[in-house]
Amino acid sequence: MLKKNNYNPDVLNCLANLSSDEVFTPPQLANQILDLLPQSLWSNPEVRFLDPACKTGVFLREIAKRLDKGLEPKIPERQERINHIMKKQIFGIAITELTGLLSRRSLYCSKNANSKYSVCTVFNNTQGNIRFKRIEHNWRDGRCLDCGANEENYKRGEELETHAYQFIHAHKPEGIFNMKFDVIISNPPYQLSDGGGTGMSARPIYQFFVQQAKKINPRYLSMIIPSRWFAGGKGLQEFRAEMLSDNRMRKLVDFESASEVFPGVDIAGGVCYFLWERDTQGPCEITSFYEGKPVISVRSLNEFPTFIRNSQAVPIIRKILAKNENNNKRLNERVSSRKPFGLPSNYAPKSKGVPCWFTQKIGLKFASSSDILDEHGFLNKWKLLIPFAPIAGQTDFSKPVGFYYDGNVRVAKPGECCTESWLVACAFSTKEKVLSFKSYLFTKTVRFLLLQMVMSQNVTRQNFYFIPDLEDYEGEYTDELLRKRWGVSDEEWNFIDSKIRTIGETSDE
Repeated sequence: MLKKNNYNPDVLNCLANLSSDEVFTPPQLANQILDLLPQSLWSNPEVRFLDPACKTGVFLREIAKRLDKGLEPKIPERQERINHIMKKQIFGIAITELTGLLSRRSLYCSKNANSKYSVCTVFNNTQGNIRFKRIEHNWRDGRCLDCGANEENYKRGEELETHAYQFIHAHKPEGIFNMKFDVIISNPPYQLSDGGGTGMSARPIYQFFVQQAKKINPRYLSMIIPSRWFAGGKGLQEFRAEMLSDNRMRKLVDFESASEVFPGVDIAGGVCYFLWERDTQGPCEITSFYEGKPVISVRSLNEFPTFIRNSQAVPIIRKILAKNENNNKRLNERVSSRKPFGLPSNYAPKSKGVPCWFTQKIGLKFASSSDILDEHGFLNKWKLLIPFAPIAGQTDFSKPVGFYYDGNVRVAKPGECCTESWLVACAFSTKEKVLSFKSYLFTKTVRFLLLQMVMSQNVTRQNFYFIPDLEDYEGEYTDELLRKRWGVSDEEWNFIDSKIRTIGETSDE
């Protein structure tokens, strides 16, 4: 006799992701996010829910399941209850025609809301409350004014999706359904190619979904988005300032490794989801996951100009900055900006001229003196050159991170310059001071402070904000010396040590 197999997989757990830009939400994750909401919502027949970026319809489906159970005492008859939930309470905006069909299949059990197979019997149109409308970008000077999309990449014929998402292209998003919503919840698209660099450059767009949702002024707003907004991200400065200063952010759940919630998906810097409450204010409850274990703290998000994701790092940073003897000067004031000599990364080597450091692969060649800018007087000093992308390839920040080691930095002599592939970390009149500074930069303690501002493979001068500038560099610096200088305890050191790779380890080079 064959053994009966009761395994019945959820099809939404089995779908492959469209890309790392448009990531499907696993049902388990959707329910974790829904658990942030007050339980009283599920028994309220007047509450309206909106997902403004439907892909599989998982949020709407799981909301419907909760409402079906919670409203049973008030609407006992099942079909009447289902009709009420689908018609009056649940709404969605699909990001493509395909995801509209998927979402309707998930919620109505039919790709057409009004088909005989639909669980809802009151719709008289195919879309129901999950709408898709093809939208065109609003081009000006090669960019979309609403989302920043690159015209060369996204100006397309009718046979292709435009990826001009309706929700963020509507100047009055509340007018899409002409109603107010109590809850907006979503996993929006993360980015669009912007045609920069070598063609792999991308511009974040998830912030537009958050900002548009706030315009509708719901009671509750929750979205899962990349965590890079904490400290970086192209064009996210204004969004970061808004989020950190908004004391209606009540809960924030952060994963350093995106694979903890999106199996098989690589998202640099990890992901987070949040709960924003319109009618309450105060400090934010922050849950950070390290190796699958939650660490919970309650604190203000705007204590620093960037968000420190590691709650265990906060007291360490406070202590070190409080003991900064040099008038609160930080290394972000010493490290150069990009293009320290005005030479782009694709600058072509010359046959003669000023010695110039190109990429690590090309090495020391020449640049024309007429192409070099030396606004900061670096050229005729000894310099420490550090790579602009020192951790290329690392996206999982739950693992120990390396930054600088002898193999990827250069001590440049007076008269030598560099392209955009390098930053000038310091410039002094003597080689001894540069080597002293290098030893400071190589300590785990300093690299740990750097890590708190880094969310991608690129490191810019702003990422050095938490590192004190000792100014007068002499001799060799060690972690033992800095621990004593800044009063770092054994417990704090153990945490620092766990986050930063030891120089010389194979994975650091």
